Amino acid sequence: METAGAVSDRVGMTPLAQMETVIPRLYASEPESLPFAPDLRIRAFLLERAAGNLLVYSTTTASGDVWRQYLNHRHEAGFAARAVHAPVFVHADDRAAVEATLPVRAAFSRRHMLDDDFEVIPTPGHTPGATAYLWDSGEHRVLFTGDTIMLRDGEWRAAVLGSSDRGAYLESLALLRELDFNVLVPWAAAGPYYALTDAEDARRRIGALIDRIWSDG
Repeated sequence: METAGAVSDRVGMTPLAQMETVIPRLYASEPESLPFAPDLRIRAFLLERAAGNLLVYSTTTASGDVWRQYLNHRHEAGFAARAVHAPVFVHADDRAAVEATLPVRAAFSRRHMLDDDFEVIPTPGHTPGATAYLWDSGEHRVLFTGDTIMLRDGEWRAAVLGSSDRGAYLESLALLRELDFNVLVPWAAAGPYYALTDAEDARRRIGALIDRIWSDG
């Protein structure tokens, strides 16, 4: 298990007032439109943690005092958080693409824990290095899926690109279907940008995504 290290190594702990509270200790940046899909809005999320605040995803509007920033996949590098000065972490398979725009402190390749509340879960498919993050806030279990599962008008959708690995995508969805979480937080959404759920609902919705990808293949 990876640990946070000494308190002296951490950046400040207080989210900025302009960030919107999603649930206790989870804050959303201002929405930003995707240039190639203006109906989709992207957000970054600040996780308030005693062990050190984290920022998940990236947008140019993101701000706040954070200890580390975790990207879901390479496409976020085009939306660098200029007001955030924290080391960036990303999967090794997307590192080179990210480093063309952003410096990367370190890359990972395996599923692992950061402290006892934040799990890093590689979910290749959308891109080779796409990675989900599961955070236990104490009150909620929040799953950050990037674009692997996104929201459109409250419905869960997959973003299978021409460059995506369909087989890896299906395997990753099968993995996500088995996780224990009750809040879904993607990077991109049209309409509501997060979804409350439970085990039965999540399994049904992710199962429907798997069936749809199979049928489209």
